[in-house]
Amino acid sequence: MTPIDIPLWVALLGNFGFPIAISIYLLVRFERKLENLEIVISELSSAIKEYKRD
Repeated sequence: MTPIDIPLWVALLGNFGFPIAISIYLLVRFERKLENLEIVISELSSAIKEYKRD
């Protein structure tokens, strides 16, 4: 990388760094919510099975 390329890299990071960071943040949050939803669905399934036994 030459000193001439540095402003190009800074501009690319400025243009694409923020959207990439936001995307990663939202994907991590969404993954946690999916994991919680999976746990709740599993608990609901167990509760339905218990209810059918009675």
